[in-house]
Amino acid sequence: MGAVNRPCTGRPPEVHRAGAHSLLIMADIYELQLALDLPDSLPSQDLALLRWHLGEEGGRGDDGYAYPLWGDRGPALRIGGVLVGELRSDGSGWALTVRQEAHPDEFDDLRRMVLWLGARTTTVGIIGYLRFHEAHLPDVLIARSGAVHRAILRVDGVVASVAEVIPDPYA
Repeated sequence: MGAVNRPCTGRPPEVHRAGAHSLLIMADIYELQLALDLPDSLPSQDLALLRWHLGEEGGRGDDGYAYPLWGDRGPALRIGGVLVGELRSDGSGWALTVRQEAHPDEFDDLRRMVLWLGARTTTVGIIGYLRFHEAHLPDVLIARSGAVHRAILRVDGVVASVAEVIPDPYA
C-alpha cells in the first residue's frame, strides 16, 4: 500500500479523492474511527470481505457493496490527520483499526458494515466514533451483546484545563 490517497473505484464523485478535492472540501464529511478486535475463528470469507473494504490484495467484495469503504490512505482532506485502515493478526485473533472520511451517501453501507462487525467483535465497550467534521463532540459507537449502539454526547457546559491536555494520574 502506498502512502498517498488512491481512488476507490465506484466511489460517488462527490467523495472521490482523485479528481474532486474541491467537492470533497465542500461536502458534509464525517470522521469514522473504529478500533476493535475480532476472533481468530473469523471465517475466511469474512476476512476476505474486510480485506476488500480495506483495499488490500486478495480481498473479495461480492456482498452488495459498490466499492471498498475503507481503502483510502494518506492525508485526510477535511478531518485532518491521516486516513488509515489496518487488519492485523496477533496469533490469537484479529485487530482492526480504521480512520476514514465518510459522506452521508455512504451511511447505509457503513451502518451495515459496522453492525456486521458488531455481531462478530470480541470487544465489549467503545469500538469507535462518528463525528461531523465541524463538530466538537463525536457520537460514540459501543459494542455490546453482538450489537452496536450509538451514544450521542451533548454538553451544557465545558470544563477545560488549560494546563493539562492529558491528565496527570498521580496529581
